[in-house]
Amino acid sequence: SSSSAASDVYKRQFPVGEVSGAALRLLMAGRTALERAAAHARVGNGLDDIGRAIEGCARENGFTVVRDFVGHGVGKRLHEEPQVPNYSPVGKVLAEIRFAKGMVIAIEPMLNAGGDAVRIARDGWTVVTADGSISCHFEHTVAVGDDGGIVLTAL
Repeated sequence: SSSSAASDVYKRQFPVGEVSGAALRLLMAGRTALERAAAHARVGNGLDDIGRAIEGCARENGFTVVRDFVGHGVGKRLHEEPQVPNYSPVGKVLAEIRFAKGMVIAIEPMLNAGGDAVRIARDGWTVVTADGSISCHFEHTVAVGDDGGIVLTAL
């Protein structure tokens, strides 16, 4: 696919209502983090490359990454190994995992405008930032390719 067609898959955001400039900057950083991370889903790279791309993009833009939730492998069951952290270093064991052609992972950058801590709301499901700051979450399912990730969840 052409590079413009590939980058179009990252442009599908649907902010609702009046959205602040700060929220738009956060959304742009989240989208860019996802795009950069997917580009690193290539043969020979590894989970540390994905985490470094996401965390680097967050920091460049003045944001933090959530460490309590991660992406994951995709196979016959939901949320398979390996875990795909949004930060680096990912730890010795995960850092040693190298991508092979055809592996499929879910890349899920989660960026916060404030600190990186989150908590689960009383409903047991909703995740909010511990400091009440705004947050964003992006996700794509990506197959590892020779020259970068192949986004499987493109519209």
